[in-house]
Amino acid sequence: MSRTVLTIIELGNYPEEVVARAAWLARLTDNDLELLLCDPTTSFLSEAFIVSNEVRELARNIEEAQAMSLQQLAQKVEALGVAVTASTSRERPLADAIIAKATDLDPQFVVKGTHYHSPAERATFADTDWQLMKKLDYPLWFVKPGEWKDEPMIVAAVDPTHDKDPDALLDQRIVSTAQSLASACGGRVELVHTYQRLVEIGSRVLKTFKPVKLPIDELDKKIRDEHRRKLDAFAARCGVADEAVHQLPGRAHDLLPTFAKTHGANLMVMGALARSGLRRRYIGNTAARVLDHLPCDVLIVPAE
Repeated sequence: MSRTVLTIIELGNYPEEVVARAAWLARLTDNDLELLLCDPTTSFLSEAFIVSNEVRELARNIEEAQAMSLQQLAQKVEALGVAVTASTSRERPLADAIIAKATDLDPQFVVKGTHYHSPAERATFADTDWQLMKKLDYPLWFVKPGEWKDEPMIVAAVDPTHDKDPDALLDQRIVSTAQSLASACGGRVELVHTYQRLVEIGSRVLKTFKPVKLPIDELDKKIRDEHRRKLDAFAARCGVADEAVHQLPGRAHDLLPTFAKTHGANLMVMGALARSGLRRRYIGNTAARVLDHLPCDVLIVPAE
């Protein structure tokens, strides 16, 4: 693996914030920076039914403006003492171009800006961000605009009860990544696990199967205690202090953004699991909703 942070530049997707975060990360981890400006605009123009002189001139002006913007961003990185190289990709789809570049470069991290995704994008996973989460084999850091602390608060979102990862190997990668970053910059790590309460499910069951009475409260307590037992055992293995371990009852896509807001999180580290026998990763509704509603950066760690 090369000592490089691959940084994806999209001029309409917070390029200043993306480069600032990537430069901070590169300095923190003693990496170089590779800027890749991705914009297929001029490739679309070249495929126009009639390529006139005006279209060629427009494409040339766009490319010159992009080159100037990329150079200015690279100069800001150099001023921070970080070695930087820059290139441009006009290939599409964007996700495939980014994955090809990452495969060639073998970076420590891939850093990219993100934006709000429409319900249609979330439903179809057609957006570039979803494709990268599903296919990219490197830690993927999504940048959002906002204040970044030199000593950030990092949330590690884990699920040591996940049936697709019974040994919690991905959770271990999530926590070790968060701890490594926090140790390097003097930040702190908070461990968070959410679980679905049986009470919420049971109320619907009772309405459907009256007059059957289920011991909902008793079963709910057993579920809560079992989740807590596994969470505490996992936290102990990872060396996380008791006061930094949080178990929250409810839906992850509701609770994780709220936790991040109330605790002033700067980064949330999450995982992407692979389906058994397939390289395609399991990215469900939780990841789709959380990415949009978290007020902080998101780091997606792939399973090995």
